[in-house]
Amino acid sequence: MNYDVYQSYHAANLHAQTARATPVQLVLILMDGLLEEIARARAHILAGRYEQKATSLDRCAEMLNGLSSSLDLDAGGEVVSNLAWLYDYCAWRLAEGGIKLDPAMLDEVAGLLETIRHGWTGLVGDHE
Repeated sequence: MNYDVYQSYHAANLHAQTARATPVQLVLILMDGLLEEIARARAHILAGRYEQKATSLDRCAEMLNGLSSSLDLDAGGEVVSNLAWLYDYCAWRLAEGGIKLDPAMLDEVAGLLETIRHGWTGLVGDHE
């Protein structure tokens, strides 16, 4: 498969999804991208592609920052504060996993994010 063609298709598809998405759906799109990038970083660690691993983990950090910055800490109360803390924890564990070349640390983060994603998915179901 031609990677450039795939990237173009992926970008167009992502643009189409985000153009009509609700705020919760945008979080889910970002969460899906984050989980995909964690899987890529894990594969790079296992294959010994350390430069690509670093690039993937940088993307993960950017996405976690995006998720964290979208939180309304003033209005969200304890739940939102805990979610912000959890996003920070995930970023720290990804960085540690990258330094130690430990895929289990990335798996831990993916599991936490899957749980969070499940909660967000429930919100979409409640509002449709």
